[in-house]
Amino acid sequence: MLNNRHSVTLELSKCKGCTNCIKRCPTEAIRVRDGHAIIKEEKCIDCGECIRLCPYQAKKATYDKLEDFDTYKYKIALPAPAFYGQFNDLDDVDYILTALLECGFDAVYEVSKAAEIITEHTRRYMKKDGLPRPVISSACPAIVRLISLRFPCLVDNLLPIMPPIEYAARQARREALALHPELTDDDICVLFISPCPAKISYIKNPIGVEKSAVTGGLSVSDLYFKVRAKRKEIDIPKSLSSTGIIGLNWAGSGGEATSLLSDHYLAADGIENCIKVLDEIENGTFGDLEFVELNACIGGCVGGTLNVENPFIAKARLRSMRKYLPVSGNHISDAEALADEIFYDAEIGNNAADMLSEDRMTAIAKMAEIECIYKDLPHLDCGSCGAPNCHALAEDIVRSDAAMGDCLIQLRERQKKN
Repeated sequence: MLNNRHSVTLELSKCKGCTNCIKRCPTEAIRVRDGHAIIKEEKCIDCGECIRLCPYQAKKATYDKLEDFDTYKYKIALPAPAFYGQFNDLDDVDYILTALLECGFDAVYEVSKAAEIITEHTRRYMKKDGLPRPVISSACPAIVRLISLRFPCLVDNLLPIMPPIEYAARQARREALALHPELTDDDICVLFISPCPAKISYIKNPIGVEKSAVTGGLSVSDLYFKVRAKRKEIDIPKSLSSTGIIGLNWAGSGGEATSLLSDHYLAADGIENCIKVLDEIENGTFGDLEFVELNACIGGCVGGTLNVENPFIAKARLRSMRKYLPVSGNHISDAEALADEIFYDAEIGNNAADMLSEDRMTAIAKMAEIECIYKDLPHLDCGSCGAPNCHALAEDIVRSDAAMGDCLIQLRERQKKN
């Protein structure tokens, strides 16, 4: 069950009550009521699609500020791989990592480094017998929430290995405590530099873990200008990066799947494309697939709404940077094979947001009522009622969130008859 702690928020003063957002929300989480949009928190997956589409910038993502953590004795930055693609003429990641230290961080731990370690663990996991096929990547929190909400029968197909952001945070804390025994865990804050609101929400409401090791989430767009200014002042950067090609590839769609060295994979990006793929998996269309990587943002993490650069330009920059790197800079030994610490320690479970009633018979009766009301609606899915489609309006009516009079098409027809 999802918690109602979201990054995507609505600024009422800017909302004009248009239907751009309700038509494209993948979970039908938005309605227009009383002249403005409302977000149904129990259905929101923080994909950021409404932020991308709103012509009035009424939707925005909330995130932490670096100065909010001044009371901590030791601050660690977790830059996402997509962060490197925001900078022009960058041929050495060390410039960005050194600039982060100049911005006030005490240490950095690359999420791309953690991604390479998670990749090797995933390869070994995929060799196990009896896995539900295809295994679906759990790296994108928006996709995991989407599956728990709209495709609950596919929850068991999710890769039960923690995402790189979580693994990076835990390793960063261990290294800090080993280097500075005078510190306690409460003295350390680990801040993820996020390209999207879904990962900000993951920190507030972690998936698959009881408590996230990440303290807060900063925005790529918020730190970009500070880091760019500091980068210009650096003549010789510190040698900090240990990322290879595989780690950088995680910033774009297909980077995780191709690193598994299997031909039986599928990689899709864009929330609508991902829904189509999940529909086909649910219907059993892809019988020979072993692994599926889905990214809610077009292009992968480089397409997140908290970035500053065009996703295709950012992806091209990362591709150019790869020629200076080894295939992978991080490996695990045989003794570390599938260590318990890399697996989820909490169940993802199914989201009950769509439950009509906890009583089975009552729920069945309400479903029948929804279908009965739906038959009487015009099936135009125009959105003028404030719901994304006629079926959603029928459900809202049964839930007492709307009335038959909200359908403007039927209202106009009644006026003509009168």
